[in-house]
Amino acid sequence: MPASVKPGVVTGQALVDLLNYAKENEFAIPGVNIVGTNSINACLEAAKIAGGPVMVTFSKGGGQFIAGKAADNTNDAACIAGTVAGALHVRAVAKLYGVPVILHTDHCQKAWLPWIDALLEASEDYFAKNGEPLFSSHMLDLSEEPLEENIAICKKYLTRMAKINMLLEMELGVTGGEEDGVDNSNVDSSRLYTQPEEVWQTYQELASVPSGNFTVAAAFGNVHGVYAPGNVTLKPEILHSTQKFIKEKLGCKSDKPVSFVFHGGSGSSQADIQYAIKAGVIKMNLDTDTQWAFWDGVNQYSKKNAPYLQTQIGNPEGPIKPNKKYYDPRVSLRSGEQSMAARLVQAMKDLNCIDRL
Repeated sequence: MPASVKPGVVTGQALVDLLNYAKENEFAIPGVNIVGTNSINACLEAAKIAGGPVMVTFSKGGGQFIAGKAADNTNDAACIAGTVAGALHVRAVAKLYGVPVILHTDHCQKAWLPWIDALLEASEDYFAKNGEPLFSSHMLDLSEEPLEENIAICKKYLTRMAKINMLLEMELGVTGGEEDGVDNSNVDSSRLYTQPEEVWQTYQELASVPSGNFTVAAAFGNVHGVYAPGNVTLKPEILHSTQKFIKEKLGCKSDKPVSFVFHGGSGSSQADIQYAIKAGVIKMNLDTDTQWAFWDGVNQYSKKNAPYLQTQIGNPEGPIKPNKKYYDPRVSLRSGEQSMAARLVQAMKDLNCIDRL
């Protein structure tokens, strides 16, 4: 692990060093969508067990849930406050797990840019006080816009973010399926596959930003969610051909000039994941599988202890025996955390993200 990368939240040059280290050593960091402190803690626990870095990812809806669904969300106030609160939680506890953590936000479409604007203001304020941004990086998903507009907006944001050492993740093409308010389930299949020329056009513009650092979510058939075999056709060879194309354009020595990210990773075969990593994928998103794992942990706990979860008093041990230690929310939620952490450790094995510290 590069000397610049320490336990706790990683930003700036340390983040760049970490991502380059991942690319050079052919492993990818899991980017896990969270919805509260329980799923955050499960991510950190998994990273500690696996001995690898992790990316904690906040969606706009996840941020709102952290603030509370009853909170006033006028002008995205709850989405903003909850996302900031979640980031501060990670900053408060991450070092206790002894692992590097990337603080990231997920898909932000054009209509949601005010959410990112407010988070950038929070990071700019944090930077002024602490010398680093609150978040490590943000993702802009303007893939539904014309390519030129997508690139122009991303370049504008990267210029702002570079001033406080933040990294930008941008999307080309479309990730199919539906996730957290972004529905591409009926998109034309041709848009699921990004062309090398589109990545090159993007690379040229974003690389021209002084001190700008960025990753690219290029579509290669990715779909959010888990579907029956045969419904999704991943083509990670697109990433390989794109790297070759851009290497020739740049005339550089590196075989992987672009840092790619893998969206819609849930349910993907290990072979496709490994092949994508060899093409320069340094992060893979996870949400559907980890959500199921959390629920399954809670569900299994409920089934196992059903006789103790029917009433406050009375169970197989006696009619006046109390059940408080069984229905204490911390017990069932802990089962969810452990189940999610175990699933995430398995994902980290698939990503070669084991014993990397």
